[in-house]
Amino acid sequence: MGHQLFHLHAEVCKTLSHPKRLEILSILSHDEMAVGDIVKKMKITKPNVSQHLAIMRNAGILEARRDGVNIYYRISNPKVIQACELMRQVLLENHSKREKLLRSERS
Repeated sequence: MGHQLFHLHAEVCKTLSHPKRLEILSILSHDEMAVGDIVKKMKITKPNVSQHLAIMRNAGILEARRDGVNIYYRISNPKVIQACELMRQVLLENHSKREKLLRSERS
């Protein structure tokens, strides 16, 4: 299972490596939402949003449910948001360290 798990992990990371998909996760971080509402928030075309949603659903990151003509998406596991938030914190901390280093070099 070890090598297979690394492969699956890499696939999920690859899926999340697109800024628009991270934006979708941020939008869905509090509640499920209809595709049309996601489109309005992101201000990109519905086909583009739908493509990203399908990729994320196929990777198991999102789940969908149909209610009449609307399809609603939600994050399949709240730990996905926790993982993304941890990575964001690491990036912010690294950026802060670089800024401090640059300021100290200029002094």
